[in-house]
Amino acid sequence: MDHICVCENGNSKAWYKAPGHFSGTLDAFLKIIRNEGLKSLWSGLPPTLVMAVPATVIYFTCYDQLCAALKLRMGDYAQEAPLVAGAVARVGSATVISPLELIRTKLQSQKQSYRELTACIRSAVETEGWLSLWRGLGPTLFRDVPFSAMYWYNYEKSKLWLCEHYNTREPTFTITFLSGALSGSIASIVTLPFDVVKTRRQVELGELQARNLSHEVSTSTFSVMSRIVAQDGVSGLLAGFLPRLIKVAPACAIMISTYEFGKAFFRKHNQERMLGPLQTSNT
Repeated sequence: MDHICVCENGNSKAWYKAPGHFSGTLDAFLKIIRNEGLKSLWSGLPPTLVMAVPATVIYFTCYDQLCAALKLRMGDYAQEAPLVAGAVARVGSATVISPLELIRTKLQSQKQSYRELTACIRSAVETEGWLSLWRGLGPTLFRDVPFSAMYWYNYEKSKLWLCEHYNTREPTFTITFLSGALSGSIASIVTLPFDVVKTRRQVELGELQARNLSHEVSTSTFSVMSRIVAQDGVSGLLAGFLPRLIKVAPACAIMISTYEFGKAFFRKHNQERMLGPLQTSNT
């Protein structure tokens, strides 16, 4: 997360002390561990876990149901059903968990206790209203909706191609793993600029509050993009490329392959349970 700006509070003291310049992903790992300890690599883990459960339940359930329904109704265009279903499912899940993602981002970027974070969130709600908890939702949707649409479309296509290549009707764990990694990599690269903007907007919340600039600085998606390009050039929109790819590709692969394995396991279990009484009655 070396693209995060180092903000200063009202006393001109940085609330986040950067452990030097990061020359790469490995260098960032080493410096963070050396300066802040090994546990700092898992900063923000509790809200991440709290966020992951409802987000995954909403996202995957909505996708499966929507995709099945759309395939029946889209006729000749049924192949595009994953594209639409993925986008719609992501809008719902991202909107629900956006406040939790804001909290996670602040925990990862600032040295704050949960009590200090609670006070910060309460202050934001009092000054800017409840909508301040959804700060960064715009760029989150710009990032996640295209990501989800591309991810599911490419996943279904690559899974079908690999099944045909290996002459199998049902996708294996390896096929779903490779399909998930490939489609996740493509989608993460395309949507990286919006991830940079989302992170920058959420982290700036602390600086704006400290300097009382909440209503004086434009925080729209494209104004933040313009500021990043002006400060760091176009390459600034691609900051954190390798860490994001390293995180997203295996995460997508593990998630989808585990999900598909679980579906296949319980489908087989339910079929055996339903066939059991029928076989008993026939005998």
